[in-house]
Amino acid sequence: MRRARAVLVFAALLATAALADDGLVVIPTRPGVKVGYWMMERPGAVATLLLLPGGEGGIGMRGGRPASTNFLVRSRDLFAARGFNVAIVGKPTDHDDLDEVFRATPSHVEDIGRVVEKLHAQYGKPVWLVGTSRGTISAAAAAIGLGDAIAGVVLTSSITLPGDPNAVQNLALAKIRVPVLVMHHKRDSCRATPPAEAPLILEALTGSPAKKLVMVDGGGGPYGGACQPMHWHGYIGMEQEAVDTIADFIRDRRPERPAARGPSPGS
Repeated sequence: MRRARAVLVFAALLATAALADDGLVVIPTRPGVKVGYWMMERPGAVATLLLLPGGEGGIGMRGGRPASTNFLVRSRDLFAARGFNVAIVGKPTDHDDLDEVFRATPSHVEDIGRVVEKLHAQYGKPVWLVGTSRGTISAAAAAIGLGDAIAGVVLTSSITLPGDPNAVQNLALAKIRVPVLVMHHKRDSCRATPPAEAPLILEALTGSPAKKLVMVDGGGGPYGGACQPMHWHGYIGMEQEAVDTIADFIRDRRPERPAARGPSPGS
């Protein structure tokens, strides 16, 4: 009994130490531009997840910690508990709003690419891009531009509005050569993310070696606007299930080939 209690205490101390080390990292990306990301390193992590929030982007720092209610930001501890390093990417210093147009640009891809390079160099683990809502444009564009520098992509609540040139299914998805998970809530009623269009993303991923579409229908207690994070759009009330779906897909892809740097963004 004493031994079991000691093990639990030791595990709790390790968890506390890991949380104490969580913090904001700021690096230069483009000339005169810096990007910050909230870093959560976890012992024994099998991969590093680079989380790309939606909306205007950003981490929502308050009191020295991320405070955004975005699905990915508020679920960060759940991802870490599944055995991943977690990096939540903020806005570049030259943009207050990560709109759809900027998220698809080479400049944004370069910003993400520099963070990916830093994560590879520091942790030596495969890096997966995980985007939600507008962040799916960021994740898809980066996957197209960074090639083998990333291990895979997860797209949740993707921008799928028909006729939108920046909708994910309208990007050059055939260039993506890594595994891709597309997850969407069946009851997502956000105008920009109609669930009926999600299969078009899978159809366009002709070069992906492993792709999967998961339409979830769980959760409860939605409130706020249909495009807000505390609605079906943000997997309200089913955060653990959503995270487990993502984590299981990523873990099923192991063992990954050695992380490759790939060409530098913009080269």
